[in-house]
Amino acid sequence: MATSSTRAREGYRAAVPVDPPSLPPSDEGGTPGLDLAALTTWLDDRHPGLRRGPLRAGLLAGGRSNLTYTLDDDEHRWVLRRPPLGHVLATAHDMAREHRVIKALHELGARGTASVPVPEPVLLCTDDSPLGVPFYVMERVDGVVLRTKDDLLTVPTDARPALTGRLIDTLAGLHAVAPAEAGLADFGRPEGFVVRQLGRWSRQLDSSRSREVPGIDDLRDHLGDHVPTAQRATVVHGDFRLDNLLVRPDGWQVAAVLDWEMATLGDPLTDLGLMLVYWGGGSPADAALSAVADTPSSVPGFGAADALVERYAAATGLDTTPLPWYVAFGYFKLAVILEGIHYRFSHGQTVGSGFERIGAVVPRLVAAGREALTG
Repeated sequence: MATSSTRAREGYRAAVPVDPPSLPPSDEGGTPGLDLAALTTWLDDRHPGLRRGPLRAGLLAGGRSNLTYTLDDDEHRWVLRRPPLGHVLATAHDMAREHRVIKALHELGARGTASVPVPEPVLLCTDDSPLGVPFYVMERVDGVVLRTKDDLLTVPTDARPALTGRLIDTLAGLHAVAPAEAGLADFGRPEGFVVRQLGRWSRQLDSSRSREVPGIDDLRDHLGDHVPTAQRATVVHGDFRLDNLLVRPDGWQVAAVLDWEMATLGDPLTDLGLMLVYWGGGSPADAALSAVADTPSSVPGFGAADALVERYAAATGLDTTPLPWYVAFGYFKLAVILEGIHYRFSHGQTVGSGFERIGAVVPRLVAAGREALTG
């Protein structure tokens, strides 16, 4: 496969460390967390014939959670995903789950029964790992990531509305997948999903407290007092946004949806609400979100949030009246994620750059969440 963008394609999921990090060995080029000699030996033993030359690897810069590497030999171009360095929460960074949903969607796509493009999975290692942690390998897909304003401006003005439509259609296509048909009927517990999500992120917040964040507890309490009833149970991505897609510049089609580490079965409006947080549209948090990714709504032609919601509602038949709650929950979830990353940064347990800006974003996200609830 052709080389993808060298920008990191990481979901900004927090993993709250409970112990000092234990740094795995590096290859000769200094790639942290990836022992190429051990990986080569393991591949030759467990998957003979897969490797066609010496392995070369590089860490994709800027990852905030699971670590993502390019992995190449003389014939193949792959991507390898593994958990972050150091100890993490027991339920976080489940490589088998991430691999499972990608494999299921890829198989549906190959049969022509789903329209959610994902990379082709190559292998999964959950035991006897040469890296000391589970990991999986997938094919590298040709495409670019549209994360910064400069990236967004590379899309021709007349192509932006169509790309926006493809973004929404891809999300609607994911939410149209029948979990049982995909072999994912037991992939999650959709009953009570939103209540459990709120509880989970509340516990994550409590586990990563190192400072006072004004208003975050009030936001959590309000969300807990006004939980909406789910209209449907679907596969949810958990971090769906434009910069978690690979896009082909020769036509601006969606080449692949990435970063499935939060995927489960649940309420599809949680995906839409969080996507709208990242999309932007006048919130005081829009500028702060540039620490994660620039908001597409800041670039002419990508469309306003209302138009995205209208297209999604038409495609799915879902009632979007309760969407303000889901947007507020998206702000809360992202605030907790970034607070966890700030915690890890303050304890020296990160790899990459840009972490010093994360802590300042959190209070503005909280404020935007409270504003979303009040209209």
